[in-house]
Amino acid sequence: MSRAAAQDGVRCMWMRGGTSKGGYFLAEDLPEDRDGFLLRVMGSPDPRQIDGMGGADQLTSKIAVVQRSERPGVDIDYLFLQVYVDEPIVTDAQNCGNILAGVGPFAIERGLIEAEDEQTEVRIFMENTGQVATAKIATPDRRVTYAGDARIDGVPGTAAAVPITFADTAGSSCGALLPTGHAVDIIEGVACTLIDNGMPCVVMLASDLGIDGTETPDTLEADGNLKAKLEAIRLKAGPMMNLGDVAKKSVPKMTMVSSARAGGAISTRTFIPHRCHDAIGVLGAVSVATACLLPEGPAAKLAVVPDGNEKLISVEHPTGEMSVVATVRDGVVTDAAVLRTARKLFDGYVFA
Repeated sequence: MSRAAAQDGVRCMWMRGGTSKGGYFLAEDLPEDRDGFLLRVMGSPDPRQIDGMGGADQLTSKIAVVQRSERPGVDIDYLFLQVYVDEPIVTDAQNCGNILAGVGPFAIERGLIEAEDEQTEVRIFMENTGQVATAKIATPDRRVTYAGDARIDGVPGTAAAVPITFADTAGSSCGALLPTGHAVDIIEGVACTLIDNGMPCVVMLASDLGIDGTETPDTLEADGNLKAKLEAIRLKAGPMMNLGDVAKKSVPKMTMVSSARAGGAISTRTFIPHRCHDAIGVLGAVSVATACLLPEGPAAKLAVVPDGNEKLISVEHPTGEMSVVATVRDGVVTDAAVLRTARKLFDGYVFA
């Protein structure tokens, strides 16, 4: 890290994107020692991140790196970085659909895209996985607004809606929707669906792990036997999903499903990978919703899925639900849309 970056600061916008929070940077503004700089910015490694901006949680220790795209038909290139809380690790091994919700507003505010009347459509190339998402940003008077009536579970209050459509996300990290070629693989005696429709996930029945799926995240995190079982499955699933050794990776996510209890399609409890998520990630929800459509898979045994080519699949989680609209043609999920919100928290300079 350069002395100038440490003393003069680096331009940064801090934003809530969906149910996550983190720093948004222009690629050109980051110093040469990017990872070292970001560890210092977040205050990692330290379980409290007391000497940095991180919130002592994986969900609030995230970074978006944004630049104008030179790809045909694409406006913005977006690289997601996960900064570990208590380890000196910065990784691009996964995507983040929550932080993605802030990329369009950030790009407009930084002048990378000219805002249109009422609404601006932003096509975003996700560098982590090589896929494209389209976000629609509210821009009345050709300016980003964060105020609105949209509400998402896991975030208090309301904000402007940010609808996001994902296309061609199957196999984004693993090379195929079902990297083993099977809807069901038996690992450690547990029936698992190893799936990647934007986020590598292992989907299992909660009952097969000895829980009923209604437990709080804190209760599940305190269950040492459960965590050991999940990690044993995860470490074997990684190579099977073409992810290699995942001992120090944040993927795959581990999702246990049970019958919906609040009128949704399925209920979930997800480890990401060692802490139980208070909600569920955007692309994780897309992968789980897709797993519900596989007749042979464990999720389909419990899922309540509507008829028709466009299927609204409500994925319940500990703090509410996330609705995924999956379009199915000839038995294949061709695209999925979710509703997110974002809010600018501050804009200025961050110091390391």
